[in-house]
Amino acid sequence: MNRWLRFIAYRLFYMAVTLFLIITLTFFLMNFLPGTPYQDQSRLSAAQIRILNEKYGLAAPLGERYITYLGNIIRGDLGVSLQFSDQKVTTLLKNRLGPSAQLGIQAVIFGALVGIILGTIAAMKQNTWIDTFCSLFAIVGRSAPNFVIAVLLQAVFAVSLKLLPIGLWNDGFRSTILPTLALSISPMADSARFIRTEMIEVLGSDYIELGRAKGMSEVRLVLTHGLRNALIPLVTIIGPMTVGLMTGSIVIENIFAIPGIGEQFTKSILSNDYSTIMAVTILFSTLLVTVIFLMDILYQLIDPRVRVGGRH
Repeated sequence: MNRWLRFIAYRLFYMAVTLFLIITLTFFLMNFLPGTPYQDQSRLSAAQIRILNEKYGLAAPLGERYITYLGNIIRGDLGVSLQFSDQKVTTLLKNRLGPSAQLGIQAVIFGALVGIILGTIAAMKQNTWIDTFCSLFAIVGRSAPNFVIAVLLQAVFAVSLKLLPIGLWNDGFRSTILPTLALSISPMADSARFIRTEMIEVLGSDYIELGRAKGMSEVRLVLTHGLRNALIPLVTIIGPMTVGLMTGSIVIENIFAIPGIGEQFTKSILSNDYSTIMAVTILFSTLLVTVIFLMDILYQLIDPRVRVGGRH
């Protein structure tokens, strides 16, 4: 128990340091962006811009603003969006996190499950046409841009067959199918490639050969012994991949007109909405380091050869 507590404390400490460095770096980078965060700034006089800067605390010295911002973050205050009429950034992101998270989770679950199945079949049928097909799918799926896949899905299932809505977020679960498929291609291809490589190595190991000698079926060997060890490297990439998809795919959300975080992040950058840019960066970073922390724990639970406290 003490080893687990030391392990968790060690990881939490580095999570806090990582987030602090990301927040600090992002804050100072924001000050190098050209222009101002005000709409129709060409129509504003220098005096009006000065008044607005004082209102939103942008007129204070950089160091003072930095200390103030850190204090606000500790209190859970991420500021207001200058693009959306002083709306709180927390409220803005809360309303947009749902669609992005739903699409991301659906895409990872579907993509990982299909990828694991394809990779396992490819390993069991090594050097056959089935293996070639699965490997080719993984290469194409990893290389093809998701926006190309998204447009093809729209053209086939929405325009030609008229089975699914072409976009928007107003038709329930049906509205999520095409963007989920477009987003799932990459995790599907990565999962298939990783599982195939690891499964081939596992199926050639001594304990698998021993199981074969005892008369165990190939399917039982794969499902009860091989797949568990083959999943270990996949765990290390599924976490960051999930966070990336949960926080929104900028291109996919724009193609399907989904009111998610990716779309909002794009608009914030174009309008120099400092508070929103910072908030999205903090949100993504927090989710990423948290998922990596959870994946590290899961990695040690999956692989009994890894001992808590044995590595950092």
